[in-house]
Amino acid sequence: MILFRSFLFIAAFYLATLFQMIFWTPVFFFLPRKFAWHIPRLWAKSLLVLQHWLIGARYEFRGLGNIPRDRHFIVAAKHQSSWETYTGLLFLDDPSFILKHQLMYVPLFGWYAAKMKMVPVHRGRGALALTDMAMKARQQYREDRRIVIYPEGTRMAAGAPPRYKYGITHLYHELDATVLPVAVNSGVYWPRKSLMIYPGTIIMEFLPPIEPGLGKEAFARELENRIETATARLIAEAAASDNPPPLARKIASATAGQPVAASQN
Repeated sequence: MILFRSFLFIAAFYLATLFQMIFWTPVFFFLPRKFAWHIPRLWAKSLLVLQHWLIGARYEFRGLGNIPRDRHFIVAAKHQSSWETYTGLLFLDDPSFILKHQLMYVPLFGWYAAKMKMVPVHRGRGALALTDMAMKARQQYREDRRIVIYPEGTRMAAGAPPRYKYGITHLYHELDATVLPVAVNSGVYWPRKSLMIYPGTIIMEFLPPIEPGLGKEAFARELENRIETATARLIAEAAASDNPPPLARKIASATAGQPVAASQN
């Protein structure tokens, strides 16, 4: 039954996305950017409703009071599934996502991303990519955008050892920015490279911001420790729920009695 409902949701996910992109195209590109965000947010809400109806997912959003309201900031979010890529839209004013440049060439999606002035990154260019990313992000930051970056650069399986990239540390230092860490447990309900999507309560938690002024190494350690500690706690909550997903039980069993340790950058 879970496999059938998972296939049903994935099909509905892509059909709803394609339909809404086509449906809104005649008006979306003529709207001012800040007003145009209502359309992606409507899309995000529709996906949450579909996942609730078809999978039985519920959602909890914690730490909303930690989101700065009086200044711009960088969001550094744990990335375990597709869920957080659209859910975060509901809580951020005029966000600009840092994403791999290949996505800009995807029909419809790339056009929408260009309209909303995302920050594409050429990952294979090393230091040049960092410089280009910082330059584009700085411009967006000055326009009071919320810059969103996934510190590990890609989706990571829940429970996998963290692999934080230098990009977020570079932005924190170059932009002298406040950074808002975000933890999730989405990966145990929607596992990476899995056909199964499980019911249960998916949690997104906005953690206390990290203010400017830390040294690069101190910032990198603090960011990773905050996100990984909170993520481990959220996964443990999933494992202790009435109907825990298999991956949450596996992670809880493997880490029982072990402290959460952040890797050194």
